[in-house]
Amino acid sequence: MELSSTAQHIFGQISNKAIKLGDLRNIAKDIGKDHQLAIELWSTGAYFARQLAILIMDKKLLSREVIDDLDKDIQQHIPAEQNQLIDWLMANQLVKDKKTVALMESWVDSPSPLQRRIFWYYQARLRWVGQTPPANSEYLLSLIEKRIASEKPEVQWAMNFTAGQIGIFQEEFRSRCIALGEQTGLYKDEIVAKNCTPNYLPEFIAIQVAKLKK
Repeated sequence: MELSSTAQHIFGQISNKAIKLGDLRNIAKDIGKDHQLAIELWSTGAYFARQLAILIMDKKLLSREVIDDLDKDIQQHIPAEQNQLIDWLMANQLVKDKKTVALMESWVDSPSPLQRRIFWYYQARLRWVGQTPPANSEYLLSLIEKRIASEKPEVQWAMNFTAGQIGIFQEEFRSRCIALGEQTGLYKDEIVAKNCTPNYLPEFIAIQVAKLKK
């Protein structure tokens, strides 16, 4: 796609590898909602341009078909960028409209691993944002126990994170979530950066529960 002069100018602004997410948010705030500009920036295939594009998209224009196309495009990025882009899309667009929330809730068996990741990440989000946990925790845990070992890494992380949130906020499931972590051993040997919380469920749950009790 040939870029308009506006898109070319903005693309030049964000092509610096040193740009930060806060910078992108400030630029997006200045632009406001501009779906056509978002499409132009998205068409470049550049990581930062696509992050900015997500921020200025019109959520009302994100149909199932459009989201599927965005998903396919995201899959062309390296894994770390894939996860960041799909999570960014969820946080900044998909959670903000009832129809896209319904879409996310239907992705548990999606053929797209990124959509399955978002199904699980959204379920985790429902718990950590301070709401009363939904009534589907038993169902989710049963699925996690059956599927997590054979899932793709990007989906495993979100399933593990969901189990962690259930274990943190619902005491009746806590020992089961801890046992899940012990059985799978996921992230047990992960090197954790200073001041970061480990993903290994027994440690993750213990640390977060202790914080809640303070």
